[in-house]
Amino acid sequence: MQLALRRVTIFTGNMTDLARFYGEVLGLPVLNDGPRWKMFDAGAVQIALHNGSAMLGRRPPKLVFHTDDVAAARETLNRRGARFGPVKQAEDFAICDAKDPDGNPIQISSRP
Repeated sequence: MQLALRRVTIFTGNMTDLARFYGEVLGLPVLNDGPRWKMFDAGAVQIALHNGSAMLGRRPPKLVFHTDDVAAARETLNRRGARFGPVKQAEDFAICDAKDPDGNPIQISSRP
């Protein structure tokens, strides 16, 4: 199993200004421009903006690691001591969330 850091997800309650900053100010190319989810090409890593929740302002970015087989990766990582929750299947990708020992959110994802 090979994991690669693919994306950093930043939760925001100010999608318009943050999208403008990463897209127009920093000049990062837009990969996805949905109303609740925007993604920018930052080279080897993507920056994703996601509408925040009630924890806005206290929620750290989420590190997202790519793997083709989320269920198999979850099983392996949990055997090693991680605590990934259930695999969530979307139409064209799967994700699975956990926290590192300091409580920072991490995810494994098959999203391209």
